Amino acid sequence: MLWSLKTRTLSFESRPLLMAIVNVTPDSFSDGGKFHSVDRAVEHALQLVADGADILDIGGESTRPYATPVSESEELDRVIPVIERLAAETDTPLSIDTSKAVVARTAINAGAEIINDVTGLEGDAKMLAVAVDTGAGVCAMHMQGTPQTMQDDPQYEDVVTDILNYLEQRKSALLAAGIEPAKICLDPGIGFGKSHQHNIDLLNRAEEFHALDCPILIGHSRKGFVGKLIGDKEAERDSGTLAITLKMAEKGMHVVRVHEIAATRRALHVWAAFSGGVTADSRDQ
Repeated sequence: MLWSLKTRTLSFESRPLLMAIVNVTPDSFSDGGKFHSVDRAVEHALQLVADGADILDIGGESTRPYATPVSESEELDRVIPVIERLAAETDTPLSIDTSKAVVARTAINAGAEIINDVTGLEGDAKMLAVAVDTGAGVCAMHMQGTPQTMQDDPQYEDVVTDILNYLEQRKSALLAAGIEPAKICLDPGIGFGKSHQHNIDLLNRAEEFHALDCPILIGHSRKGFVGKLIGDKEAERDSGTLAITLKMAEKGMHVVRVHEIAATRRALHVWAAFSGGVTADSRDQ
């Protein structure tokens, strides 16, 4: 399994790749406001690279439940200076977390390699053309509703089957638009229009998404259902996140999108030693 980006190709061997979350926002649910300035965001991102991140996912608009949308110009002002700086300072692939076509195109031109779109590249009619024109890798996610409505009362006949069917349809639409098969990654959208039980079912049956025959990304980091599983909504959620990450590695997921990179990298290194995988690279030593 490979994931072809704009200028390079990622491979998946002994463990999931780590997509590090870089929120350049004042209101993201976990770390909003911590890295809102360009300098702080770049410093944080470079530390994540040093910790072992394989991809940096930069976002300028919160998609937490009931988040307030931001304008195109505000999102550009937040993310483009960060992407320009990081493209000059690290070789780690950069991803733009956006559902706006203009933001995606500008970010790719500034040095990003991936378009990570929570609307499955459906939210902006021009997004498919941007993906084709730029040759970027894409990650299309499932979301029921919008961030403003998605947690009101999510309903499915069978959450895994319904989302698997949706992602099959989106993959077909991306291919029909001219996006190369190797450039497509798909994400079932943990926490986006799902109840607590829906999230558990998706993770328990995550291996069923291999039927899509493309890389699968899981984004579970620090989300509310993790606190509920721990039994304390106010507790830190990195330990619970890590437990889920190891389970996703066991199920063969290709990319995990997480906040805490260093501990995750170390845990996966040890996990691989007991799973017949390769356990050493320059950052694992």
